[in-house]
Amino acid sequence: MQPLTLIEPFRALFYAPFYLAEAEGLFAREGIDLRMVTAGSTDAAAAMLLAGKADLAWSGPMRPLLLRSRDPGCTLRSFCAVVMRDPFLLVGAAPRPGFVLEELPGLRLGLVSEVPTPVWCLRGDLAQAGIDPMAIGEPAGPGMAENAGAVVAGALDVAQLFEPFACRVEDAGGAVWHAQANRGLTAYTAFYATEAGIAARRPALIGMVRAMRAALARIRQAPAEAVAAAIASRFPEVPEAHRVRAIARYQALGLWEAGPAFPRKAFDRLGAAMLAAGAIAHVPPFEDCVDTALEAEALA
Repeated sequence: MQPLTLIEPFRALFYAPFYLAEAEGLFAREGIDLRMVTAGSTDAAAAMLLAGKADLAWSGPMRPLLLRSRDPGCTLRSFCAVVMRDPFLLVGAAPRPGFVLEELPGLRLGLVSEVPTPVWCLRGDLAQAGIDPMAIGEPAGPGMAENAGAVVAGALDVAQLFEPFACRVEDAGGAVWHAQANRGLTAYTAFYATEAGIAARRPALIGMVRAMRAALARIRQAPAEAVAAAIASRFPEVPEAHRVRAIARYQALGLWEAGPAFPRKAFDRLGAAMLAAGAIAHVPPFEDCVDTALEAEALA
């Protein structure tokens, strides 16, 4: 067995394929003795990885893209696409048929404050629609749990949420107005490691890609109830009904359909959104940010 330390940035239902692989023994089947560590945030995950406290992490491909845009000497590289559509939803206190993004600047909107990518991507959508990407303001500080409660209480018109917060608002009579996944492929979650780490642990990382290939095949076909049951131990605080509804929604949105080979189109769309949002001054080359050779060897 090859020991590996893997960092998860935080716990989220859209990361279900990783937890499914763990629950079904897919990493062990590839000869990997995996230790999973929770960092608490995407910034903390990157810091731990760069400090040599782990072999790899999963997080947004935004991280190598962002850091390489600032420092050409950055050695972080993504590989093994897992979440290649945006898991965030715009959720209001009541149904709003026919909602379009052009309406957002006139609404009381609670933006995600915990992570930057969903806001960057929403700004990119507005720019694509010919709307000032900054017209929606900045995240005001409250987290998704607070924003979900504010929507139910009538203090916000709509909030940008991932699951299970959308389920909570729906239970109170709310509704999903818009799924950011509908824009199409967007690079949201993959493994990443340093170039030195990839070279040193290549056989084990190939096994990780193969394990995720099996997990993605399983999650595309399995009933939502089966997936929700398999990952239940990672989400003891989430009601079973919410786990099932969330998995079913994400399956229907095609959240996990693209991986594990990293689609260039997903990278390009993320880069364009970050550029429109002012997060980066230029988009580093795909070939620098993504290790396609590792994926090709694993998937051959």
